[in-house]
Amino acid sequence: MTETYARTTSAWRNWAGTVTARPARTESPASVDELADVLRRAHADGLRVKPVGAGHSFTAAAATDGVLIRPDLLTGIRDIDRETMTVTVEAGTPLKRLNTALAREGLSLTNMGDIMEQTIAGATSTGTHGTGRDSASISAQIRALELVTADGTVLVCSAVENPEVFAAARVGIGALGVITAVTLAVEPIFLLTAREEPMGFDRVTADFDALVAENEHFEFYWFPHTGNCNTKRNNRSAGPAAPPGRVSSWIDDELLSNGVFQVACSLGRAVPATIPSIARLSSRALSARTYTDIPYKVFTSPRRVRFVEMEYAVPREQAVTVLRELKAMVERSPLKISFPVEVRTAPADDMVLSTASGRDSAYIAVHLYKGTPHRSYFTAVERIMTAHAGRPHWGKIHTRDASYLSEVYPRFGEFTALRDRLDPDRLFGNDYLRRVLGD
Repeated sequence: MTETYARTTSAWRNWAGTVTARPARTESPASVDELADVLRRAHADGLRVKPVGAGHSFTAAAATDGVLIRPDLLTGIRDIDRETMTVTVEAGTPLKRLNTALAREGLSLTNMGDIMEQTIAGATSTGTHGTGRDSASISAQIRALELVTADGTVLVCSAVENPEVFAAARVGIGALGVITAVTLAVEPIFLLTAREEPMGFDRVTADFDALVAENEHFEFYWFPHTGNCNTKRNNRSAGPAAPPGRVSSWIDDELLSNGVFQVACSLGRAVPATIPSIARLSSRALSARTYTDIPYKVFTSPRRVRFVEMEYAVPREQAVTVLRELKAMVERSPLKISFPVEVRTAPADDMVLSTASGRDSAYIAVHLYKGTPHRSYFTAVERIMTAHAGRPHWGKIHTRDASYLSEVYPRFGEFTALRDRLDPDRLFGNDYLRRVLGD
């Protein structure tokens, strides 16, 4: 076979700068056959293999000292099926490119996260999600996937074909093989009306159940050191489209949310004592607004300020209790927190290692500006989350291991048994997987 893929040996770093890997070689196969050949040669050379996406995970899930597979040449839409209302897309396709391509075809995903820089395989493998009363993560919208296993076998997986692999590989953390394509459910493009407004912490928590029940997509940000929150309610609309004006959009999404916020975070990192005052100003800077647009322009927004993040999924009925404990912890501690806490929800799903597997969930995410020491804050947060059987996001900072995770995931053994069958020699293993899945 003629080799057409690129091969390099440069170091790799993730978006947040929390992980650096120095693989023996980096390869960019341009086809499934070329990928299978890469895997066979890596096995023969005694090297482990890890696929990498856009590097938006904060953990070392993709780190390797063996062969790092970049998906740069595995991109694009393979097929749009308007009868089944599905789209089949190559694994390395960035979500941004997928969303804009679908919009041109008059189609959309039902739900998505709040950024779209990730690749489709990277996003789904780590369980990337948005917020939704009835609609779940991007992984839950997968209808089929193509997986190349350790011995080079190409498996097509769906609810009817290799269903046990399908149940696990939609959120597979790169442990079962290399995903080369996914088939996603889509629907005719629709409009969402976003209603953003400030609201007090006490009111949000008191009305949390009602706010979730009354809105298709509800989320909010609480600003530590204040009693202030910014809420966002997204609901389908008959139209007409009324996107935010160019000037007001630039002020809210670029100047305030990125430019001014970057300066504020830099000041807070240099002089932590200023953070509570900055938080009070920041929490009042974004005014109420309502606008209507197509889904990806409502769900997603630019995130140019770099940060580190921990996120846990807790049973949804415990969300308010957890949030109040988190607020009380911040108030009695000497911690100075410059980033808001993000709260979202998702319905239960049936994926083995999805953070919402088998239970309605609330996601509570904490962040700190890049370069700010985070261990004390994240440790205190994690203590609260684990006391409520929290499940850490697979791509965000946490310290949990297989002994803990096997207790909060009822089907954990199902996943590890499948891994033993598909990758007995741990071709796709690394230190992160050894910690979270065991060996």
